[in-house]
Amino acid sequence: MTTTDTHTGARPAPPEGRDGGLALPPEEARQATNEHYELPPEVFMAFLDERVKYSSALYLTPGATLEEAQTAKLHFVAERLGLRGGECLLDVGCGWGSLTLFMAQEYGCEVTGVTPSTPQAEYVREQALRLRIADRVHIRVGSYSDLDIDGRYDAATMLGSIVHMPDRVAVLRKAYASLRREGRLYLSESCFRSAEVYREFASRPGTRHVTETIFGFADMVPFSQLIEAAESAGFSLERLDDLTAHYHRTIEEWERRAQANRERIEAAAPGMAEPLVRYLRTANAGWGYTSKHYALTAAKSRLGPKAAV
Repeated sequence: MTTTDTHTGARPAPPEGRDGGLALPPEEARQATNEHYELPPEVFMAFLDERVKYSSALYLTPGATLEEAQTAKLHFVAERLGLRGGECLLDVGCGWGSLTLFMAQEYGCEVTGVTPSTPQAEYVREQALRLRIADRVHIRVGSYSDLDIDGRYDAATMLGSIVHMPDRVAVLRKAYASLRREGRLYLSESCFRSAEVYREFASRPGTRHVTETIFGFADMVPFSQLIEAAESAGFSLERLDDLTAHYHRTIEEWERRAQANRERIEAAAPGMAEPLVRYLRTANAGWGYTSKHYALTAAKSRLGPKAAV
């Protein structure tokens, strides 16, 4: 996510290591990213929904609340993955466990969640115990790129996580290898609208505030690069959904809640309220101009979706 920037002058070169290169080794990227994700959960509870879901919602009706829209989004992901109940799911970048816990509780899935953050892992495990689904929820801590994750999963999800992983192709190849035949991947990500916009705006102050100051490391590439990486990994592409307007509305609500709960945020993490609000405003200013938010569904299948018989 980024913002439009009125600064004029020569186009800066992309930051070193971006646009296909490795800006940081995976472990260094994990450590840098944790500057944000290892904040106390109370910070995120102050502006997110009750599930603490830190990604775009799906607003199906004009009057939907954030909680309703986030529940709708989780059902949407399940539909895109073709979940019917009882599948094995890999959730890469599980965050505070919204999708991991939802799929285990509502769909009876056995879910392996991966997070670089120890506080997130502890929180998800506690919630799984509270919901009495701990036998179906398994949390791994560390960089997904470095973890040894075996198994043949029915589905894998990456909601806003691949942006923090320097080697996109290697990550998607690893996900591909972990899926059974016909298994599906759901990947959603915020991205620059085009390669030209990426080259122009990747180094602007507003972008760097989000990708480096807030997140430590994030490389928000054009979605075409993620499609290319998915193809290189062997996936057959099934669907592409444009969720930009939904994320814009989601962040509007996050900002409203963050403003209303500044004292709670400051109590949990002194000095965090103002950078957080600035980040939300910066992110929302760019939608449709410099940035988009897409969701990709792909399958481990050479032929793609089966033809009707």
